[in-house]
Amino acid sequence: MLPQATPTLETDFTHAQPSRATLRQAYLLMRTADEMARLYEENKAVTAKYVHATARGHEAIQLAAASILGPQDYAAPYYRDDALLLGMGLSPYELMLQLLAKRDDPFSGGRTYYSHPSLRRAGVPTIPHQSSATGMQAIPATGMAHGIKYLESQGLNALMPDPRDFYENNQPIPGLYGLQASELAAPLVLCSIGDGAMTEGEVSEALQMAALHQLPIIYLVQDNEWGISATGREMRSMNAYEFAAGFKGLHRLQFDGADFLASYAGMREAADYVRQRQGPVLVHARCPLLGHHTSGVRREWYRGDNLAHHTTQDPLPRFHQQLLELDFTEQELQALGEEARATVQADYQRALAAPNPDPATFADHEFAPPVVTQEAGERSPAGADKALMVDAALHAVDDILREFPEALFYGQDVGGELGGVFREAALLAKKYGDARVFNTPIQEAYIVGSTAGMSAVGAKAIVEIQFADYIWPALNQLVEELSKSCYLSNGQFPVQSLIRVPIGAYGGGGPYHSGSVESTLLTIRGIKVVYPSNAADMKGLMRAAFLDPNPVVMLEHKGLYWSKVPGTEDAKTVEPSAGYVIPLGKAAIAQEASPEKLASGETCVVVTYGMGVHWAKTASRQFAGQVEILDLRTLNPLDWEAVQAAVQRHGKALVLTEEPLLNSFAESLAGRIQRHCFRQLDAPVFTLGAANLPAIALNVELEKQMLPNPDKVAAALRELLAY
Repeated sequence: MLPQATPTLETDFTHAQPSRATLRQAYLLMRTADEMARLYEENKAVTAKYVHATARGHEAIQLAAASILGPQDYAAPYYRDDALLLGMGLSPYELMLQLLAKRDDPFSGGRTYYSHPSLRRAGVPTIPHQSSATGMQAIPATGMAHGIKYLESQGLNALMPDPRDFYENNQPIPGLYGLQASELAAPLVLCSIGDGAMTEGEVSEALQMAALHQLPIIYLVQDNEWGISATGREMRSMNAYEFAAGFKGLHRLQFDGADFLASYAGMREAADYVRQRQGPVLVHARCPLLGHHTSGVRREWYRGDNLAHHTTQDPLPRFHQQLLELDFTEQELQALGEEARATVQADYQRALAAPNPDPATFADHEFAPPVVTQEAGERSPAGADKALMVDAALHAVDDILREFPEALFYGQDVGGELGGVFREAALLAKKYGDARVFNTPIQEAYIVGSTAGMSAVGAKAIVEIQFADYIWPALNQLVEELSKSCYLSNGQFPVQSLIRVPIGAYGGGGPYHSGSVESTLLTIRGIKVVYPSNAADMKGLMRAAFLDPNPVVMLEHKGLYWSKVPGTEDAKTVEPSAGYVIPLGKAAIAQEASPEKLASGETCVVVTYGMGVHWAKTASRQFAGQVEILDLRTLNPLDWEAVQAAVQRHGKALVLTEEPLLNSFAESLAGRIQRHCFRQLDAPVFTLGAANLPAIALNVELEKQMLPNPDKVAAALRELLAY
């Protein structure tokens, strides 16, 4: 049976009464959701071709949640929220277009699952892309709220959608969204989530930040006591309401989510609390699960007698009886039911006949078009001093913060007095304030995932992962939320996100501060990966990465920051002027071979990046004029044209990396060169990287044995040139 609430935890919501028009619309939409679920089951041979879930049992709380939302708000629904989407103004036809993966699916153009919405539409709350919403959505949703609070604190509300755009003479335009026009009020975020997902660690990170920063967000937890086939008793030691008590500053409400009147009143109270900027709210709403978990996991396989118990809590007959007691007639309700049935049947036939996506569009929207397409600004201003890479990075971020008020910078230890463990953000917090440059908890998932929410509301985040070895907890967000957003939203929601990651070995850093991770990152489609080797490139690429509308990971080698490692003196360069940019995806020739040696066929090219540029420069002194060094600078997108041209020029190539070589980006690139440049090659493509070991040892002598160095590069060059 459904859990019974403790009476002392219930709240009196009798002060908030819906209008008769709202009640009528709610009943119509509840019947619509019921008819959709019924139709899907009756036509399961067609509708279950792709996986879907329905709202059966959850309709009351979902429609009540929709009633609080206005066009100024943001929503993060979960995969069972089709009634919520109906309440926000979406038609059954539009949801069915997604159900059947049709071309005109307004969310994704047929690319993602049913009830996985992404929507920018006048008069409707903004619904940014999110993953399958089993807990991961809490972080991007909290990032939205974080971005809203930041923009409000800076007086930058104009960067967010203006709700007045959707009102005529300060009166709501009827029928555009929801059950009831929300007041012209401060925006909020609604994050909808199932109780099973509340056990995810990333949800705790989100709740922690919402409470810590008092963010304008409602977490709506729909608790039906089931995961897939696992019960609440198996999955958790407490429900979401009890769990939320541990987060000081997170207001809690609890009520019967199968009762529309109680749910309407409760959601109104939650919205009022957040709109008055009193802090975040967690709503725990108990619901029955009346349908299948999904179309692929059917209720008869695992529910047993539990389904009969849940059926007694069905919100539809309960609401029907409540409306009769509120002087609605049986004939009136019957007419609404018939209207719902007719709409659903007609919309289904239209959706069946709708066109499928054009297969030729399958690759559209991997990335949003770049802003920076050519080098601009002064790379070597007259009279400018040489700068260390770490200072060039600091100055680049300083320039961005000064020029773009919507920009903010956060991560572990980058705020306050320290300004980063490498002093790469020194004094920025003092200069721009704690709202713009601030410390986070040890929450790599939040640091990365929140940038998706920031981007959706118009804030532009620069964030830092303290060491590359610590990026692993963030990969879930990077893969599921950031990298897929542009593609799966059909271009509606590219994520502007600049993620700085200090990387590489630098002499005794040991196994948790020395790693290289680029090959792992480069398996993630939909993100860009940048890797500068000197101060001028650092500054130009940093600005281009910030201006790019896509997620960019900027790898910054710790051993190059201060040019203290022997052989890295060239990493220190004249500092470019403010505004200098280098387009992403453009390699540079870091060292040319002599024309004479090239003409006599005595040369080769080293294709590399980061520290490899400096190893190659040192090693090449033994082969005067014989070695060209191509600095890739950006690993994705790769400047393949420059690689091909260099290999064809010389006929011999060495691909050099700091990573362990086996199955690396370097080996992949070498294979690609071999395949496409075979006729121009005078030798096999050589590769050199670190030893294939799981970690870098702390002892510096052991570290040297594992890593490449100029002597190892020279040996490889000697063999290659003599081939």
